[in-house]
Amino acid sequence: MAKVRLGIIGLGQQGGAYGNMIKEGRISNIEIGAICDNDPEKKKRADQEFPGVPFYQDYIDMLNSGNVDAIVTCVPHYLHPEMGIEALERDIHALLEKPAGVYTKQVKEINQFAKTKPDVTYAIMFNQRTNPLYQKVKEIIDNREIGNIRRTNWIITTWWRPQGYYDAGSWRATWDGEGGGVLVNQAPHQIDLLQWICGMPEKVYTKAQYGYQRNIPVEDDVVTILDYGNGATGVFITCTHDVMGTDRLEIHGDQGKIIVDDSKKVTIKRLNKSEKEMSDTMSMQEVSKLFQGEGPGAIYQEEVLIFDSVWGGQHIAVLENFAANILDGTPLIAPGSDGIHGVELANAMHLSSWLNKEITLPIDENQYLEELNKLREQEIRSNIHS
Repeated sequence: MAKVRLGIIGLGQQGGAYGNMIKEGRISNIEIGAICDNDPEKKKRADQEFPGVPFYQDYIDMLNSGNVDAIVTCVPHYLHPEMGIEALERDIHALLEKPAGVYTKQVKEINQFAKTKPDVTYAIMFNQRTNPLYQKVKEIIDNREIGNIRRTNWIITTWWRPQGYYDAGSWRATWDGEGGGVLVNQAPHQIDLLQWICGMPEKVYTKAQYGYQRNIPVEDDVVTILDYGNGATGVFITCTHDVMGTDRLEIHGDQGKIIVDDSKKVTIKRLNKSEKEMSDTMSMQEVSKLFQGEGPGAIYQEEVLIFDSVWGGQHIAVLENFAANILDGTPLIAPGSDGIHGVELANAMHLSSWLNKEITLPIDENQYLEELNKLREQEIRSNIHS
């Protein structure tokens, strides 16, 4: 196999973007094997933009066609696990768009099934993991260059979406169609990066607002407190109504601090001595100088790194890595099994907000699904009577 024949399921914005990347030759080891969309009108677009590529309305027909070696799921989130399982069952490699699913129970199902298919590639589109900036931050944390984490703080409110964005698709920003709002659509990138870099918390407490600034039933504003279980804490803030949004991550350790601004600039402050050693040994005269601004340069070394935006290249990098794993066993940037961590964190945030209490991880997944289904049923009834 010289190239992987990719089946694109869903010819919407994302599916079309992937198709164009491949058509333009920007992904060296992939070609389009087939396109699938259950909207018959999409066939006209496929014929015009991707002439000669087989088109299917039913993804099972595509999987059985012999035209594809792998698939990517560009469809509503609820469908990701079941489509992935159907592909893996036929020894067809699966790349799931984020998130891996809406709730942990369905993600566990595909993760467990994937274990029975160790020779079939199962990956997830966590394109932010290819960003050299966050790879560098993870390296610093893993190497314990700032010591033990004491606090994390991520304000990520650059996901502004106008009302027209939500009105463009009936399934979008609904409980039954999408499974949530900013936590399942936009912020999964940062939720994954946070746990990938800093680890999973043990508890979360969330204040979420639903339809706060947009006419939608799901969350558009979230503030979460994270408890890592060892005294370390964190705050995660996101929303879709800040047109001037902030993207700032701080990771405070006992031997330094990392500050990330706008996912472009990283400031690393490495203490010459740990904070505890300073506390135990500094004289009050030295402390006084520090308070007067005379000593900061003497207590830490500062490094500033600037990264160019690689947003356009991230999806290409994940697709190429996915194909390389199929072709020659190159290790995956984001194995599909990793997807459950971000889903569980988002589920915990939702559940905490719904029940107005702190939630311990792992969550009670049956309780989560019960509460989610209540919202789905309420939403369906409301639509019927409106």
